[in-house]
Amino acid sequence: MSIVVTGATGHLGRLVVEQLLEKVPADRITAVVRTPEKAADLARRGVRISVADYNAPETFDDLFAAGDKVLLVSGNEFDKGRVQQHRVVIDAAKAAGVALLAYTSAPGSLKAALADDHRGTEEALLSSGLPYTLLRNGWYHENYTEQLAPVLEHGAVVHAAGEGRISAASRADYAAAAVAVLTGEGHENKTYELGGDQAWGFAEFAAELSRQTGKEITYRQVSVEEYQGILTGAGLPEPLAAILAGVDASIEKGELVVGSGDLSRLTGRPTTPLAEAIATALKG
Repeated sequence: MSIVVTGATGHLGRLVVEQLLEKVPADRITAVVRTPEKAADLARRGVRISVADYNAPETFDDLFAAGDKVLLVSGNEFDKGRVQQHRVVIDAAKAAGVALLAYTSAPGSLKAALADDHRGTEEALLSSGLPYTLLRNGWYHENYTEQLAPVLEHGAVVHAAGEGRISAASRADYAAAAVAVLTGEGHENKTYELGGDQAWGFAEFAAELSRQTGKEITYRQVSVEEYQGILTGAGLPEPLAAILAGVDASIEKGELVVGSGDLSRLTGRPTTPLAEAIATALKG
């Protein structure tokens, strides 16, 4: 039996594999990747590498074994029909008789278009009859801290989220929750609403950036339409820009505030605070 992680060379999947290596023998971990060269370091550490692609269902034939625990990391190809991609994994897992399939979803409170594929995948997973865990991951600090160059250059955090707040946490926090589920017991048919312990708004984000950099950074509020235009002007495809602008609208409505405490309970520690996430990004 193995613990299988799909999308294992992506930002979240790699963190999950790294943290699994701290808890279980490497030969019990299977990393599912599209490009094996990107997983060469994991292979050298004894992790089993399986090459498969959500867009090629046959590559998942015989990939899983009875009793495996599987983490389905949601795909990021918004134009490729993600629900169908995810169903490929669900169908293969059901055929193999895996012990658990955990899926990285989105908060149940999120109504933006971004959540549509996640809800469709959840429905497919629940109707499959597989033992499941829904890891409804909230927003990542890194969604903002990895894009600091233009913010620092222009001295402004630009968003269409009004005074809305976000229960964000670090990718490593969400990875730790997944590891807790994959290595623990009693998580079958459970749904976890995951988010950071302390919600923050973009005014606070700008203020913390100012404090740590010594530069004056302001929060400039714009309309959803204006923000979408800014994103397309920066080179994002129109559909993706619309999705991200829609998330800002949801933030203003409070849809990314998660008060369950599930994330810190699963990991057994407080979530990463915003100030620490910014400090890490500025060092990098």
